[in-house]
Amino acid sequence: MHWLLSGSLSVEKLTVRIADLPASLEGLTLVQLSDLHYDGERLSEKMLEKAIAFCNQAEPDLILLTGDYVTDDPSPIHELVLRLKHLKSRVGIYAVLGNHDIYYSRSKAEITSALTGIGINVLWNEIAYPLGKELPIVGLADYWSREFNPKDVMHQLDPATPCIVLSHNPDTADILQKWRVDLQLSGHTHGGQIVIPGIGPIVVYYKKVLYKLPKKLRRWIPLLRGDCSKVVRHWEWFQGLHKVANNQLYVNRGLGTYAPGRLFCPPEVTVITLRRQE
Repeated sequence: MHWLLSGSLSVEKLTVRIADLPASLEGLTLVQLSDLHYDGERLSEKMLEKAIAFCNQAEPDLILLTGDYVTDDPSPIHELVLRLKHLKSRVGIYAVLGNHDIYYSRSKAEITSALTGIGINVLWNEIAYPLGKELPIVGLADYWSREFNPKDVMHQLDPATPCIVLSHNPDTADILQKWRVDLQLSGHTHGGQIVIPGIGPIVVYYKKVLYKLPKKLRRWIPLLRGDCSKVVRHWEWFQGLHKVANNQLYVNRGLGTYAPGRLFCPPEVTVITLRRQE
């Protein structure tokens, strides 16, 4: 994908406040990458190189990857990991898979193996403790997987302890309201790709307006080759930081880009600093 179609890479920096965050984790730096869609078409080598450089410049304590490393065919993952192995963090890299990473029956195993082969920890309905027992990292199966079952995972956590949840699809924030989630990191939406300032992502107007367009034109509009509800239900969470009941959700715009491109919605590397909520 040429930069003219995707836009220049944006580094989003934000501070997230967490109740009961241990003093030892005050100022912790997280970096999130999402939706690379590394397939030779949707992400340029130059964009990927810049994203990795920005990640490393942030000197993160932890790097978190939230899915869709490939598009359909899983085989490009073997080239992608040759790039991702240059990522550097203090305590490691943790990842979940997205819907495109389980597209074929062989995809999950092949992608998981490639990522773990370079030291990236892939969580599938699992809890990890790279920062200690005081801030667990939860990684859920993809929302569209038959194995998506947050109940069994979330019930293992102490509600008095803060946690971070990795879940590719932001719609899961609706379900996760039942539990304490101090920060959920998601992607999947690509930020809507085409966003009209003051109005929002054009995708939400599909049924109202765009459905009336000729089919030949409609198929070139990103995310609108079918019913937009098949992407997410909660388009109000299309990008950025949101409050969902008592929980916090951050939705990354991703790096990969579908044709015809992005408008007012640049690809993103997210740098998050954790602070204690007073």
